[in-house]
Amino acid sequence: MHLLSASCVCALLITALLHRVSGLETVIGLYGETLEIPCNNGAIKAEDVMLTKWKYDKGDGLSGDLLVRQRDNNISILATDEYKGRVSLAANASLLLSAAKLSDQRTFTCMVVAGADIREYPVNVVIYKTPTNLEISDKVEELEIGKLTKLGTCVAQDANPAANITWLRNNKPLAADGKGISIQASVLVDPDTGLSTTTSVLEYSAEKEDTGAQFTCSTQHTVGTELVSSPVTFTITYSTENIVLQVIAQEPLVEGDNVTLKCVADGNPAPTSFNFHLKGELVKVENTDTYTITNVSRDTSGEYKCSLIDDPSLEASEDITVNYLDINLNPSGNIVRSAGAALDPTLRIDASGESKVFWTKDNVKLDKQPKFTNLTYADSGLYESKVMMGLLSRKASFELLVEGAPVIRQLLKKRGEDGQHKVLICEAEGSPKPAVSWSINGTSSDESPFINGKITHKITVEPTANLTVSCTVSNEFGTDTKAINVSSLIVEVRMDKQDQSEDSDQTKLVVGVVVGLLIATMIIGLAYWVYMKKSKQGSWKTW
Repeated sequence: MHLLSASCVCALLITALLHRVSGLETVIGLYGETLEIPCNNGAIKAEDVMLTKWKYDKGDGLSGDLLVRQRDNNISILATDEYKGRVSLAANASLLLSAAKLSDQRTFTCMVVAGADIREYPVNVVIYKTPTNLEISDKVEELEIGKLTKLGTCVAQDANPAANITWLRNNKPLAADGKGISIQASVLVDPDTGLSTTTSVLEYSAEKEDTGAQFTCSTQHTVGTELVSSPVTFTITYSTENIVLQVIAQEPLVEGDNVTLKCVADGNPAPTSFNFHLKGELVKVENTDTYTITNVSRDTSGEYKCSLIDDPSLEASEDITVNYLDINLNPSGNIVRSAGAALDPTLRIDASGESKVFWTKDNVKLDKQPKFTNLTYADSGLYESKVMMGLLSRKASFELLVEGAPVIRQLLKKRGEDGQHKVLICEAEGSPKPAVSWSINGTSSDESPFINGKITHKITVEPTANLTVSCTVSNEFGTDTKAINVSSLIVEVRMDKQDQSEDSDQTKLVVGVVVGLLIATMIIGLAYWVYMKKSKQGSWKTW
């Protein structure tokens, strides 16, 4: 392969037919990066290409040469101006342009010589650049409700084309409305780089709802992702329009507790001085919004108010109720009454609200308040009343002891299980617990527990003769005695046998009488049947 001389090239240019490909392709490059500008996009086979030359449009109808590659792949750099050292050729004949800048936005042309045919492929280059950063500056410290105030300035630096800035409140775009929102944007171009800096100023009239709201600005460039500034918030100032009086106390509020009154205003900054109206008494507080009433009583109940010192017409009120529950049980404590007496306990209740009463005896629930017209020993026990009003409760109790002289209710006898002994049973009532004694000694004795004034005492005896046995019960209030006849076991055995013989004779007599009656009934029935039969036959004959 031999290099084509300049005269040969000129001859080719003169004799060959020059074709300029119609249509202008556009290539987008990123500022500061290497840009690849394509040549013919494979329209001509590489083996047919004799020469490839790149040039650019200088303007005013002039062009500048960049580089040329001949068929032997020998590349000559022709650039002598700003492109010197920045251009090279890719294997596919594309022009590689490093460190792209805005001045590169022009038309680059690839000229291809193939045989006697010369073709040109112009490519338009556009250079884009996203802003270097996005931030809100000149921020105001606070916003006043209803007043149009410069909120801040959002700056998008060094972009191409110039960035469009959007303001957002809580991620929702803001638009100028000529009233509460004003947005002014301007663009400044750097004379050296040609890059644009966009400045957007937001003026905003705040509302209460803007408290805690986040303001940002953003830009969506032609290339690259969306840029969003760091969010900023502002203090929203406004006058107090409403106040609320809060009552801070444990529930339920009872006598002896403390209660704190807190006046809450909706202004910002919040007021720090208030008037507290305490049932006719005016108390001023400064640098605080609370007032504490200690050791409250039922007399503390009533209406309380608070108001602004600067504007007393703004006030709030709340009612305070001190809950109380007092009970008095008469009688109470330990009570002793005689059996048969009457007892009517009374329970007096003084409460700030509706209450409920519950009664128990020895921890067992009663259906109603106890009342006694005739006390018995079984009425003894611990009686407790529980009065409840909401979460409040009170208790009172009395322990009743019914006392009296002992009385023997029953004196019984029965034969022992072995048939050889007699068991005597003495059942008595009385309180305190009566002592039990017998007129004879038994082989063994047994005493039941003393419950509800009742006691049962048993002894086992083996009488050899008929005798009378007495049971005596006594306590500090009196004595009672009862007697019972107890027969000898030997006599009872004889009488049992005699009774069995007599019972046998009587049984035989009864059986004979029953059989005789049955026979007589049968005879009478048979006679009646014969009579009726003859009567029917005689009537037939007469007919």
